[in-house]
Amino acid sequence: MTVQTFVNKKAKQLCFYLRSFWQGELPIEEIELFFWDSMEEWGQIEYTFTQPYTYKERVFWHLLHQVHFWQEDKLRSDKYLVDELMNCVLFLEGKGHCPIDCVGIRP
Repeated sequence: MTVQTFVNKKAKQLCFYLRSFWQGELPIEEIELFFWDSMEEWGQIEYTFTQPYTYKERVFWHLLHQVHFWQEDKLRSDKYLVDELMNCVLFLEGKGHCPIDCVGIRP
């Protein structure tokens, strides 16, 4: 699997999980499991350190790290954070502009 294929697949899943979480249909534990499963799958991807990032990849890693970093109550109720994360979701879904403040990097 290529980096691009991985990011495309996982970005779609991450957006689905986050929307479900915000709608109260998915517990935070499922997002945590998704995070660790993604890290495990990433360990199987072959890439070089000189391989360039796409904007989509940077936003994906930023979003994934943010949902792992923040506590559940902050992810649900902090309007500023939710708005920032929703902008990332919209971009990953092809419905928004690339957020300029995303600094996601590969693990």
